[in-house]
Amino acid sequence: MNSSYLNFNDKHVLVVGDVMLDRYWHGGTSRISPEAPVQVVKVSNIEDRPGGAANVALGLAKLGVPVTLIGVVGNDENADILARCLEKAGVNCRFVKSETLPTITKLRVMSRHQQLIRLDFEEREDSLSQNEALAKVVAECLPQSDAVIFSDYAKGCLSDVQSLIKLSNDANVPSFVDPKGDDFSIYQGATLVKPNFVEFETIVGECATDSFIQHKGELLRKQFGWGALLVTRGEDGLVLFEEGCAPLSLATTAKEVYDVTGAGDTVIAVLTAIYVTSKRFNDAVEYANQAAGFVVGKLGTASITADQLAGIMYQRSHSTNFGVLSPVDLLEQIKLAQVSGEKVVFTNGCFDILHPGHIAYMKQAKGLGDRLIVAVNTDASVKRLKGEKRPINNLAHRMAVLEGIGAIDWVTWFDEDTPKELIEMLSPDVLVKGGDYTVETIVGASHVLKHGGEVKVLTFVDGYSTTSIIEKANL
Repeated sequence: MNSSYLNFNDKHVLVVGDVMLDRYWHGGTSRISPEAPVQVVKVSNIEDRPGGAANVALGLAKLGVPVTLIGVVGNDENADILARCLEKAGVNCRFVKSETLPTITKLRVMSRHQQLIRLDFEEREDSLSQNEALAKVVAECLPQSDAVIFSDYAKGCLSDVQSLIKLSNDANVPSFVDPKGDDFSIYQGATLVKPNFVEFETIVGECATDSFIQHKGELLRKQFGWGALLVTRGEDGLVLFEEGCAPLSLATTAKEVYDVTGAGDTVIAVLTAIYVTSKRFNDAVEYANQAAGFVVGKLGTASITADQLAGIMYQRSHSTNFGVLSPVDLLEQIKLAQVSGEKVVFTNGCFDILHPGHIAYMKQAKGLGDRLIVAVNTDASVKRLKGEKRPINNLAHRMAVLEGIGAIDWVTWFDEDTPKELIEMLSPDVLVKGGDYTVETIVGASHVLKHGGEVKVLTFVDGYSTTSIIEKANL
């Protein structure tokens, strides 16, 4: 596991959006009011929590991320309460105070873990002076920020979010948006936008199948110029659309769901935090997916710490699922290895009769990373390349022998003449080939290099050749 992904000491995330105070009145109910047929709640405990964009900032702070929160509040006591809750957790608050608007407050009356009623105290005002004041504070904070999250709850703070996205783009600061509403054009040019599935279908129409989701998701991403689109689908997991990559679908990791409150806030917080350290959307999404699975198993608005997330990722990365795997099963293992910071090396060949040169080559290849994949031509593929008398050993035999070599973590197969399609599917970090190749002539090299990987040419040990062994044995 790459522990550097969870080291945020020199990073800073800016959160901008609709902040609110979530207030809970807890108490028992033992009688009906004589004034009306309603339950009487005897309040015994009052609890105040940051809500909306403030909960996103709180989630970042609990991860250990230095964070500044910008939002509009009233000039009232609830704004002071909200600021104290956040600053106690380590959040730097840069609130824009309104003399005409109250701090948004949601009061929930609770009894025996059941919500009896919710009372909302809020007013909306999209004033030019408010937008200008907000933009001024954002512009002041962007130079010190590694990313900005726009957390939109449609309460008015982000009524001019397009101008704020342009500010972040001009400052070369990636922007991550948790959207709201039926007009996503206001988020044009953002780095990543994260709607839930209901919000996604509101924009693109009904998506009854995965193929519809993938088609419409990629069209939507291109339409508004986003670097990536992440659609969260509840119990169906999530799907990432990234420029230049095939859609990435991940199943939910939640074993039991007790409360989905704040799960979306957790996803955008963890996603952004991991991205500022890894610069990889797929890594960020995998961590966010694991974090969401953790928090929905807790009652109430839960968060996750860096230590808890590290523990989850450690368990995921230390899989015992090694050896011979199908390409599809191998893809999942590669994702787990890469998201944990392990470098995956890929090589391929017929490996009909193994000799000491092969073993030395495998050891060299493994030394270039943490995990080594060896992809083997199927019998039909070998015949096309080597002639009707080959292979000497069938595919199962060849893979079984390779599986026993200590340097090799995974063995898989491909039926085509070259492993081009397999390499593009698996996207290894390092592509290795032995012999007299140049990088330009190695199959799959362009794909690996395009995605930030490396291509290496290794020299085989002299004096060993499968063909000469076969000729010497008169096979």
